[in-house]
Amino acid sequence: MRLTTHIVSAAAILLSLAQAAAAQQPYPTRPITVVVPFAAGGPTDVLARILSQHISQTLGQQIIVETVTGGGGSIGSTRVAKAAPDGYTMVLGNLGTHAAAVGLYKNLSYDPRVDFEPVMQVAATPMALSVRKNLPLDTLRDLIAYATANPGKLTFGSAGTGSASHLTFLLFTHLTRTQIQHVPYRGSSQATNDLLSGQIDMTFEQVVSAAPHIVSGGVKGITVTAPRRAAALPNVPSSTEAGLPELQTSVWTAAFVPKGTPKPIVERLNAAFDKAMHDETVAKRFAELGADLPAQNERTPQALGNLVRSEVDKWVPLIKAAGVVGD
Repeated sequence: MRLTTHIVSAAAILLSLAQAAAAQQPYPTRPITVVVPFAAGGPTDVLARILSQHISQTLGQQIIVETVTGGGGSIGSTRVAKAAPDGYTMVLGNLGTHAAAVGLYKNLSYDPRVDFEPVMQVAATPMALSVRKNLPLDTLRDLIAYATANPGKLTFGSAGTGSASHLTFLLFTHLTRTQIQHVPYRGSSQATNDLLSGQIDMTFEQVVSAAPHIVSGGVKGITVTAPRRAAALPNVPSSTEAGLPELQTSVWTAAFVPKGTPKPIVERLNAAFDKAMHDETVAKRFAELGADLPAQNERTPQALGNLVRSEVDKWVPLIKAAGVVGD
């Protein structure tokens, strides 16, 4: 009996030691999944794949990029919010998933202000307004005049209700008091394809994904939602130049992990992203895409948390005033 008791006690001690050793193992010890809550090939997906290559080398583990579409990015974001807070699942969200969604969805199953640990803002990019190449309108003034004279005739394709493209559309129609038919898609790539084929008239898309089609002549670039022209689109006027300076939208992309993720893990991930920001190859690739790197003081978890709260305060009133509410 005593021998059995000693054996059981020894086994318990060994198990405790094994668990303690496992807990002390340096993070990470297995692959990390980065959820992109939008369609493959879109701007967030492009940025995720550029960053994952560098971060994988820094952390010494494979980074798996997984696209989870639907609900303007809220489905993928919900999955991460409910994931284990162990640092092995994160999401690359943006102002749509982690700010505007609060006002867009009455049944949103997460609150971006409290259900995530912010890691780091990784990029910001203005939106580009593009129209189908055979639309006989070449300037922003022409487009606004036509939309005003023909309410409901123009069609606008977005990446989905609550997406950054949809939010910019709401701002545009609010400022211009125009009526344009909204056609939501399950991702920006689908909207872009229909714009290229002439099925819809216009889109707002991040410069990251809009630039190649504008440069190639597949679509016409009308304006960029920024005070200055984008380096990736030097021939497309800024909204200030085009006569609508209030049309300013900077679409930020940022990394988040589930609430309760240990602070050392958040700091480890933040350091890995920050190291990628300092890599000349990454910086050059971002610049080519038209994505701006955040300033050094904008790269902390605290700064990202403040950004999320301020963006919720900015966009939710506009969304409610527009009467746009999802399920």
